[in-house]
Amino acid sequence: MSDANISNFTKPSTFILLGIPGLEAAHVWISIPFCTMYAMAILGNFTILFIVKTEPSLHEPMYYFLCMLAVTDLVLSTSILPKTLSIFWFSSREIDFSACLTQMFFIHTFLAVESGIFVAMALDRYVAICEPLRHSTILTNQVVTKIGLAVLLRSSLLVFPYPFVARQWPYCRSNIIAHTYCAHIAVVKLACADIRVSSYYGLFVTFCVISLDVFFISVSYTQILRTIFSLPTKDTRLKTFGTCGSHFCVILAFYIPGLFSFFTERFGQNVPIYFHILFANLYLLVPPMLNPIIYGVRTKQIRNRLLRVFTHKWI
Repeated sequence: MSDANISNFTKPSTFILLGIPGLEAAHVWISIPFCTMYAMAILGNFTILFIVKTEPSLHEPMYYFLCMLAVTDLVLSTSILPKTLSIFWFSSREIDFSACLTQMFFIHTFLAVESGIFVAMALDRYVAICEPLRHSTILTNQVVTKIGLAVLLRSSLLVFPYPFVARQWPYCRSNIIAHTYCAHIAVVKLACADIRVSSYYGLFVTFCVISLDVFFISVSYTQILRTIFSLPTKDTRLKTFGTCGSHFCVILAFYIPGLFSFFTERFGQNVPIYFHILFANLYLLVPPMLNPIIYGVRTKQIRNRLLRVFTHKWI
C-alpha cells in the first residue's frame, strides 16, 4: 500500500458494520424480535410520558424521574436499532466516520445517564420513606430539574473523551467493525496504534459510574430497609416496600446484563462473537422494553390511569 493510500486511510470516511458475524443468514429472522422489542419500547415509553403529562396527580418527583428514564430509554434504543435494522433488511452496512463517533457518544452517554437516574430514583425513595414529612420540601421541582441536568452533565463529560480520542487514532488496518453498532472498544480496536489510553479510560469510566452509583443506591436501600423493618405491622412493611419494588426490578434488569456484556466484551475471548453481539444488542433493547411494563404493572397510579384511558376510549 502506498504512503498516500495509508495517509488517506488513517482517517476513513466510513466504517463498515458487519452486523452479527456468523449469523448473516439469520439476519432477517433476528430482525423480527429486535423490531418487536423496539416497537414495544417506543409504545411503552411514550405511554409513560403521556400518562404522567396528562395526569396531575402524577406530577411528583418519582414520576418526573420515571419520565427521564423513559426519554433515556427512547434515546438508547433509537441510537442503535434503526441502523441495525438497515443492516439486517437492506445490507446497508456503511456508516460515516463522524456518524459512528456520534452514535458511540450517545450510546455510552445515555447508558451512564440511565445509571444516574437510578441513583436519583433511589434518593427519591429514601426521602419518601425515611423523611416523608420533608419529601415535598426537599425534592422540589427545581431540585429535580437540577438533579436531571447534573446526571446528564456528568455522563456527557465522562463519555466525551471516547469519540474525541477515537478520532485521533490512525486507522490503517481495516474499517470493518464486527458489530451492529459503533461500540467504543469495537471501534478503537481497529486503530493501528497503542490504544491503552482508550482501553484504560473506558475501564475507568465504567467502574467509576457503576461502582459509585451502585454504592449510593445500596446506601439508600440500606436506610430504606432499616426504616421499613422498624415499622409496627407486617402489612405496613409490605406496603411500604412495595413502593420500591418496581425500582428494584429495573435496577437488576439494567446492571446485571450490563456487567455481563462489559466483561464478555473485554475478557471473553472464548465467547463466540455472535453471542457477545446478540447479548450487547439485547442489553440495549430489553431494559427500554421492560421498564415501562414493570412500572405500568407494578405502579397502581399508572395502571389506574392507563385503565381509565382505555375504558374512556372504548365506552
